[in-house]
Amino acid sequence: MNKKGIILKGVVFVFFTAALWWLLGSSARMESSYYEVPRLNCDCPPGFKLNENNECIAQNLYMAYTTNNDPGVGGLKTALPEIRDGFSPQQIDLGRYLFFDPVLSKDGTISCATCHDPKKGFSDGLAASIGMNGHELTRSAPSLWNVGYLKLLFWDGRAKSLEEQMKGPLFSEEEMANTPENLLKTLNGIKNYRMLFAEAFPGREKDNEITLDEIYKAITAFEASLISLNSKYDRYAHGYPQALNEKEIEGLNVFRSFVARCAECHTPPLFTNQQIAVIGSPEPDGKPLDPGAEVPYNDTTMRGGFKVPSLRNIEKTAPYMHSGNFATLRETVQFYTDGRGHAVPENETLRVHWHIWEPELTGYELDRLVDFLKTLTDESFIPEEPASLPSGLSNTNHNS
Repeated sequence: MNKKGIILKGVVFVFFTAALWWLLGSSARMESSYYEVPRLNCDCPPGFKLNENNECIAQNLYMAYTTNNDPGVGGLKTALPEIRDGFSPQQIDLGRYLFFDPVLSKDGTISCATCHDPKKGFSDGLAASIGMNGHELTRSAPSLWNVGYLKLLFWDGRAKSLEEQMKGPLFSEEEMANTPENLLKTLNGIKNYRMLFAEAFPGREKDNEITLDEIYKAITAFEASLISLNSKYDRYAHGYPQALNEKEIEGLNVFRSFVARCAECHTPPLFTNQQIAVIGSPEPDGKPLDPGAEVPYNDTTMRGGFKVPSLRNIEKTAPYMHSGNFATLRETVQFYTDGRGHAVPENETLRVHWHIWEPELTGYELDRLVDFLKTLTDESFIPEEPASLPSGLSNTNHNS
């Protein structure tokens, strides 16, 4: 072979080798770049401590107290009810991705965060939330702060667990409009999610199909981690009297007084007694009475009854009531002093809760009540929104 032939063969060999290595490297780069989200967090969120079983267990100062007070009293040093905890950090972090990912909806436009926006107290700032295709729903979106402590979910109290509750919006035609079959097909078709689920549920193989129970558990884990227990009120309750100013303390005294009776339903420290109450809250003009808990409980005495909401971060979740009928806290507290059943339609006979009466609070007292309610604001443990989502979709909130 002449010299030119040898050189030509060498050039071809080098070119072929370089091309082969480029193709192999490209393939490796494509495979690695497919996993676009970081590994799941190995640390518990604030308010939880990791135990030897890789479980996040709730930790707060209220755990030092016992619940000796009768239900409805709720002193400053009263214990909290039992919380849903014991989830792994990885399950909580996976739930965070799912919560913000619109891939959970039928058409990829609505996420859990659409109606439960952390920037709006985990509500959405609307009197009536908006579902699929702009459909206006019948009630406002409750806040999710401290939801891990709650035993009744939805305004009408029809769900008894977070897993049961989330099936409502996920599979409602008016809300996220998905189906269990389509949800599984979608998530199992996303390699990022298959890898994340394998990481969060290590007892399974990476190639195993994602299950509905795993989806529900991960979202529950995240929602139960949303803790708000470090407000000005909490610091005052734990023995730091300077945490509240004079007007806020006056408001606390009104709140706990037998005249106003606020604390008998909005029982500290969770600021709800977790019961259904008929208070005769009005509907917006032109809308019929919402039967509330009468429907799921099939009980006419509960007509117009709704779950007593927690007042934690209430400053952030306007408008107020199940119907979003009151734009401000001042309007809301005014309702309670305007007279028992004053807003009940003439053609309705409701069994209004006995705590609702005519306290005849002054304007000054109502203003102090509002001052106190604002001391329940605490977003120090607000979770970080994902910078990118495993589905590749945009983390957007169409209600904004």
